[in-house]
Parts: sequence; C-alpha cells; structure tokens
Amino acid sequence: MQSEAENPGREDLERWVAEASVGWSRAHPTLVEHLALRAGEPLPTSWVAEIDGFAATVATVIDPAVARCEAHRDLPRHVPYDGVGRRVERIEFHPAHDVAARAAWGAGLLDTDTTLAGDLRLAGLFFLLTHVGEGGIACPIVCTIGLRRALERRADRALAERHVPGLRALDSTHATRGAQFLTEVQGGSDVGANLVRAAPDADVAGAWRISGEKWFCSVADADLFAVSARPEGAAAGTRGLGCFLVPRTLDGITPNGFAIRRLKDKLGTRALASAEIDFTDALAYPIGEVDEGFAIAVEELLNTSRWLNAVGAAGIMGRAWFVASSFASRRRAFGRAIADFDAVAEQVALLRAHADAAIASTLALTALVGRLDEGTATEDEVAAHRFLVNALKVVTSLDATACVHDAIEILGGNGTIEDFSVLPRLYRDAVVFESWEGTHHVLCAQIQRDAAKGLVTAGLERWLTSEIDRAPDGARALAATLREALALSFEPLQPGHVESLGGSDVRRAVTRVSRLVQAATMLRVAHAEDAPALASARLFVARHLSDEPGADWKGLVDAVAASFP
Repeated sequence: MQSEAENPGREDLERWVAEASVGWSRAHPTLVEHLALRAGEPLPTSWVAEIDGFAATVATVIDPAVARCEAHRDLPRHVPYDGVGRRVERIEFHPAHDVAARAAWGAGLLDTDTTLAGDLRLAGLFFLLTHVGEGGIACPIVCTIGLRRALERRADRALAERHVPGLRALDSTHATRGAQFLTEVQGGSDVGANLVRAAPDADVAGAWRISGEKWFCSVADADLFAVSARPEGAAAGTRGLGCFLVPRTLDGITPNGFAIRRLKDKLGTRALASAEIDFTDALAYPIGEVDEGFAIAVEELLNTSRWLNAVGAAGIMGRAWFVASSFASRRRAFGRAIADFDAVAEQVALLRAHADAAIASTLALTALVGRLDEGTATEDEVAAHRFLVNALKVVTSLDATACVHDAIEILGGNGTIEDFSVLPRLYRDAVVFESWEGTHHVLCAQIQRDAAKGLVTAGLERWLTSEIDRAPDGARALAATLREALALSFEPLQPGHVESLGGSDVRRAVTRVSRLVQAATMLRVAHAEDAPALASARLFVARHLSDEPGADWKGLVDAVAASFP
C-alpha cells in the first residue's frame, strides 16, 4: 500500500493549503494601486504595512476562528434568563467568535474618520476582512459604523457624545455594538408598511416609548438599536416614520422593553445572531428630527451598509479567485496542472476580472463617499454616488455569488467539502449579501425613481466620462471603446424615458451602466500595454460590453491567466 508521504496528489494539496493561507493583500496588487489613486497620492509606508499586517491577521487569526465557529455549528445561542431566573435576553457565542472579534476591532475599522483618507482606509481593511465572508463580525462592524455616522451627523449633541466614544472603541470586549432594525413581517422592503409604534414618554423629557414587532434583526447582541417606528398620529408610508435609538438595557442587566422570540437559522452568515424581536414600551431617543426618520435611516444607515456591502462582496470575490487560481495552478490531472486546460483557464481568468472590477468600482464609490463626508463633492459626484451606492450593491453581490459558484466548480467535488476550503461558507454568505439592505429589484426601482426626477443620469454620465478621459495612455484604445458605448447605454435612463420602463428593463439598463463604470474604473490603473490590469479590463469588457467575445478571446484569457499566483 502506498504511504501518504509518497502520494503526489496529497503533497500538491498540502502545498496549496499552506500557500493559500497567506499573502492575500499581495494577491490583489490593484488594491493598493486603487487606494492610492483615489487618495490622490502614494500611500504612506505605514498604511501599506497596516494593510499587509491586517491581511496576515485575517488569514492566520480571524479566518481559523470563524471556521471553528462554523465547523460543528457552534453558532449563536439565545439565553432568555440567567441562572437566577432574571430575564436577560443574552446572546452567547463560541469563544472563537471573541477571538475573531478582538482581532477585527483591534485593527481600527471602527475608529476611522469620516474623511476621504478615513473612508479609504476603512474600505481597504474591510475588503480584507470579508475574505472570510461575513464571519459573524462584518455585519456588526458595518451596523456600528452606520449608527455612529447617524449619531454624529443627525442626533442631539448630548446623545451623540454619550454613545459615540463606545462605538469607536477598539477593545471588542468593552466596545459598544450597534444594530439597525427596520424590517417587519408585513413589510419587508416595503418599509412604508411598518407598524411599530412610537409614543412620547410621559416622564422622561425628549424620550419616546417603542412597541411592536421587528422581523429581521441582525446583530441581536448589539448594545444600541436604531429602530424605525411610526409616532402616534404620523402620516402613513415612509413619510411618517421616525428613527430612534433604543439602548439594550438601562441598568446593565434588564432588557429595555424587548424580548427575543427566536434566532433565525439562516442559509449563510450563520455566526451572526439574527432574531425576531418584540418591543413593549422600550425607552428610546430620536435620532434627529422625528419627521426625518426615513431619510436618516436611508442616508446614514442603509447607504453606509450598501456601500460596505459592495466592498465586502469584492472581498468575497477576491478570496474566491485566490483559492481557485492557486488550486488550479497546483492541482494536476491527466499529466498537467488543470490551469493549463482552456476551460479552467477561462473560468479562473473571469474570476480575476470580476474581482478586479469589484475592487476598482467600490473604491471609486468609496472616494465619492469620502468627498461627500468632507463636503467637497461636486454635483456630478453627488449624482454618481446616488446611483452607485445602489447599483454596485446589486452587481457586486450577484457577481460574488456567481464567482464563488464557479470557484467551487474548479475545485470539483472538493469544492463542496466544508473543511477542504472556505468556498462553501463564502457561497452561503454571498447569497445573504444579495438580500441585505434591499433586494435587487427594490434598489433598481429606487434608481428608476431617481432617474425620473433627473437626479442621477446627467451627472453620472459626466462623472463617468471624466473617469474614461483620465485613463492612462496605455489604455486609450479601450477607453475609446467605452466612450462609444456611453450614449447608447444611458439612453434608457434619461428622464422622460425611464418612467415607462418595466422593472426588468430598468434592471438591464442599470446593469449595463454599472458594467461601464466598472470597466472605466479598472482602466485608471492600467498604465502599460502589457499591464495585468489592462488585460483584466479587456477581458471584462469583452465579457460584458461586447456583442460577442471576438476572435481574440483566448488571447485575452491567456493574458489574464499569466497573473495567476
């Protein structure tokens, strides 16, 4: 019988496992390039070192901890009462969850400034964090950041000063976690149908009491909840909703007027505690003006989540490409590496192209967020952000699911084995990323409304034209191709036309323009004719913006394949 040490296939797999656990930041050189591009200057050495260091932390600390939580379904557990019978409504996690949280919080994602530099730093770190998927920590980080932004920008100063320091803390053991509870069973994405009620408190000045049921409450272990509710006598629909801050407890132990019905047993993001929660006279404080609640929820909470959801989907794609490409280069069949077979090479090359497109476009969006934060955004940049914060959430989450699916196919049957690679977990989480913060149809409908009002199309087209015009000399030919596609792609979204489109037509138009944006932002770092970034952009354009691949399709695939790890 052949010994294990003499089996060349197992030796190949052992080398692959060792190599696939490090070097994620180096595997995506365009990450640093796009960060520097959007920052407008070379990244400081300390910033590059931080990225490399966090990549290693994610690979060697956070990823194994998340894997441990999911390996035997050591998932969050609802503890309604403590040992002496007091109602506590506590969520308990496996100790490995705390290991992952300490490493993520300690990296400083929660303490980034709302500036261009701060937003880019956050996006770079979050891209690396989501190489593990959601992991039970990505969603709490995003929700905490969104709540902090809402308090800093909209809340009464005293309320913000009371809670923001905890939301920025770096020690996960003592930090304040945030959550946002908008969804109700009868409404879902139709937030205007929400029924949870708010009534002024008779004893506490400026406070309210919240009562009703929330159907999908992720980060059920949070310390502070942002809850949408309808004040007594308020108008129907979204116009009548307020946005309120509900502390988990008022004394450190007793739940503040809420009870957890049950935790959701989800397809993905399984290490994240998502629950159904009932509120009964929970003490709450308004975040901003009560009659501006829905706008506050969208502009501060949902838009933050949609932006970072897109960045996170890019991270999932980046990990899927790295796993699949490194495996294909080392796995041998029929006497050669499977990466040498045309069909596999094409599949892996397309994974790289989509990961590059997601990195480029989401960091361009991040720069728009940064300029909005600093108050320096032009009207065209405001319009571009309004479109991209919705559209990129749609296309990147769909691409993430498709990319992980294709990566699993490259690994064959091994790709479906939970302890063989991260891919099954990424696949489950990617599907959930699709549903978070608005379904694809809801987000496209919002873009349709914005376009009909003239809020996006003209400004976005000018911004995109500027992106194409700033392509380096080595990418001029491909830039010309994109420029030719501009007018035709934007025609369906013009005011006076977009109103008459059906939902499916709107979605196709949104996707087409999104692909143009992704291609244009990819070109910004394509500095040389033989640059891997240009090869990736050419393949992406041929895949999504050409009527047919063309005779040089194999050449495009081979050029991207040359960059495999």
